[in-house]
Formats: sequence, structure tokens, C-alpha cells
Amino acid sequence: MRKTLESIGKVCPFPLIEAKEAIQELSSGDELEILFDCTQATESIPSWAADEGHEVTEFEQLDDAVWKITVKKK
Repeated sequence: MRKTLESIGKVCPFPLIEAKEAIQELSSGDELEILFDCTQATESIPSWAADEGHEVTEFEQLDDAVWKITVKKK
């Protein structure tokens, strides 16, 4: 299963906070796709995922200041 979290327009640290909450609802092996435009989250989300043992399966810059990170739950 893949869930999309739309965090565009939200300032840091809200994309990370919302990602932490959203991934709790998923089962192991499910993916959370996070769309955001907060530059700090390009570091904080992958760092959090690594610390928690989740896998970043996709990290893509979609526009000048828009990114998509997909995290696979451990």
C-alpha cells in the first residue's frame, strides 16, 4: 500500500511531524509518499527515516522548491 502525504505550503517542522504520525498508520512494507516545499525537510525526513530504520526508496525534486520523498516502513 502507498499513502500520499501532501505537506506543500507547510513550514518546517510540520512535514516531518505529519510524516511521523502518518507512518504509524501503515503496516511494515507499506510506503509513505511525502510531498513538501520546505527545504529543511530534505535533510530532516531522510535523517528521521534512517534513525527509525525505514528505507527511503525515492527522493526527487519536482520543481524549484518542491520535493517528493517516499519512505518504506520497516
